[in-house]
Amino acid sequence: MTTDNSLTLIRTRIDELDQHIQELITQRAQLAKEVAKAKYAEESQPHFYRPEREMEVLHKVISRNQGPLSNQTLIRIYREIMSECLALQKPLTIAFLGPEGTYSQAAVQTHFGHSIQPLPLPTIEEVFREVEANNADYGVVPVENSTEGGVNQTLDCFIYTPLKICSEIDLPIHHHLLSRSENLNQLTHIYAHQQSLAQCRLWLDTHLPNIQKIPVNSNAQAAQRAAQEPSSAAIAGQIAADLYQLSLLAKRIEDRANNTTRFAVMGKQDVLPTGKDKTSLLLSSPNRSGALYQLLAPFANHHISMTRIESRPAKQGIWEYIFFVDIEGHLEDPAVANSLKELETHTSLIKHLGSYPRSL
Repeated sequence: MTTDNSLTLIRTRIDELDQHIQELITQRAQLAKEVAKAKYAEESQPHFYRPEREMEVLHKVISRNQGPLSNQTLIRIYREIMSECLALQKPLTIAFLGPEGTYSQAAVQTHFGHSIQPLPLPTIEEVFREVEANNADYGVVPVENSTEGGVNQTLDCFIYTPLKICSEIDLPIHHHLLSRSENLNQLTHIYAHQQSLAQCRLWLDTHLPNIQKIPVNSNAQAAQRAAQEPSSAAIAGQIAADLYQLSLLAKRIEDRANNTTRFAVMGKQDVLPTGKDKTSLLLSSPNRSGALYQLLAPFANHHISMTRIESRPAKQGIWEYIFFVDIEGHLEDPAVANSLKELETHTSLIKHLGSYPRSL
């Protein structure tokens, strides 16, 4: 009897807290609508998605957390709350590599929540074009994978686009082998994005060494084909398995357990500094001795940490390259600004791709 009374008291307390939480969420949503009115009063075309403000909110969530819920759990909850509140101000259209069920869509949902208008597109190039044409508010594109390096289609689009990187998303990638078949012996071929085939190379060579591997534009497209061809399989994630009603013949077949893909949020706005930022640059210089050293020396001179460098052919001359560089800090930070000023004397091209908050 004492136990039952204690349980009843606990549940009563939970109900009281639920009511209070709901009242507070409602108050927050009302304030979000007031923010929209204030922004329209001050700006003719206001930006409602402010990455620096969202990161400020999430850092406060983490600093207040005393458990038992993890930081990542609380971040997911708050991102959904912010997503709903943002939709009250202006529903955002987010373009990404489709069809539905891609890792790009998972990155969109992780970062923007579910209260957005998704715009799946067949190629990365079209994601850039739709944002540039104002048919989407933002685009989410894969930039690099921790196993296979840069995504060349995205890097090439950076060269010509006027868009800026507004934010970044680090998404753990877990590949599954999906099919309508009941076992591996019934399979004749596998569909997957080229990067996914590379990320699962060891598993495939061990378990399916002789099967035909067919690259496609996205893992969701691979899942679509596997759903239509019983003798085929696809490498894709859980979201695609659920969407296309495919069975998991094998789980987590990626060669590295910490396999992660970094995505960029592309838009038309500059992002204010947060104190925990990253800046992406596109650099080029004449093909001469010591050119790469001269590109990188200004960062070392100003004690700026470089987190990534990758090269791509310039496509305007034989053996000429463009370098994609990520550094810690914001364009408005004095050290970053001074290093770029020094860099101007050593390079034929400096393109600022964006300064934005570092991912959590």
